[in-house]
Amino acid sequence: MAFPERFSNLPDYAFPRLRALLDSTPPGGPQIAMTIGEPRHAQPDFVAEVLAAHIDEFSKYPPNDGTPELLEAIAAWVARRYGAALDPARQIMALNGTREGLFNAAIALCPETKRGAKPVILTPNPFYQVYAVAALAVASEPVYVPATAATGFLPDYASLPPEVLDRTAIAYLCSPSNPQGAVASADYLADLMALAEKHDFRIFADECYSEIWRSAPPPGALQVAKAQGTDPERVFVFHSLSKRSNLPGLRSGFVAGGPEGLARIKQLRNYAGAPLPLPLQRVAERVWADEDHVTASRALYQEKFRLADDIFAGLQGYKGPEGGFFLWLPVDDGEAAALKLWQQTGVRVLPGAYLARDVNAENPGKGYVRVALVAPKDEMQRALIQLRDCLYG
Repeated sequence: MAFPERFSNLPDYAFPRLRALLDSTPPGGPQIAMTIGEPRHAQPDFVAEVLAAHIDEFSKYPPNDGTPELLEAIAAWVARRYGAALDPARQIMALNGTREGLFNAAIALCPETKRGAKPVILTPNPFYQVYAVAALAVASEPVYVPATAATGFLPDYASLPPEVLDRTAIAYLCSPSNPQGAVASADYLADLMALAEKHDFRIFADECYSEIWRSAPPPGALQVAKAQGTDPERVFVFHSLSKRSNLPGLRSGFVAGGPEGLARIKQLRNYAGAPLPLPLQRVAERVWADEDHVTASRALYQEKFRLADDIFAGLQGYKGPEGGFFLWLPVDDGEAAALKLWQQTGVRVLPGAYLARDVNAENPGKGYVRVALVAPKDEMQRALIQLRDCLYG
């Protein structure tokens, strides 16, 4: 069976490309992986207890949209965090992590045409790769908008030509951004919503790093939408427990937005989705209701930010993240730097170009490496010092 033509030019995923780059040569020291954004802080201590108490519920089919208790726990968290009131039954759906939602929401909500032409889906460049695959899956035209130092590491969607914006159906935004750790301000979000109103498109706000921040909680799209009375159907947000609660294997997240759009997303789930098993939903109910473990984990990341700032003090182009847990470090060439670092030290990082697309023969990630600050603090500090001495010494 032929691969669909629209996927024919899709590059390999970042991590197979990394293995092809590094694995043919031995590491230059003890291996330290700083590539994958897989949290390694402690998970909440009550997870095993809740799971054990509900283990018999693996014998039942779970509700597609999420248990009423889970949806209510999520709505309560949104109200506490963002001051936004959501109808749990009509405006929230539980997800198998944000990736499922970010992909399937495009299938459910992207029109076949926009103003009589192929619709456009906007994505920052570099970006989380599911955005591009979702755009291709719905046969839209992906438009990759640079998110560089010149734009504050956030995409300047307003700079696009009006004819592109008029065909735009969906604009993806990640804040805090992956990989750069930039935070979209309330003014940035308000301006983006005004742009979406003017050109009639939806915003898909990927906020999975929202609870890892340096000095202040990042504003959320629901918070800003409420403040300025934005149409609820204009903004859909995506969250998960992977980063917030150090539970990437739980595969628990949610999408929230307008009831009409959520009804379409839920209808797609009825036919093609995989609901979260009931015992895992019970765990998620409890986790969304608890903030103590989130506060403790965030304090550890803030210590890591300070260590990184000290290690890279004086490095031209270094900018510590405002949120998330990645460093976006400037180098001459990301692939060459990652290979050199691996061969000389055993520290493993990801070339920035693997997270971006070439546009007009330029790749905005080429001059960077992404470094995940997920390892234990001492191990992370040792690896960052090795990185500094190898690449900048």
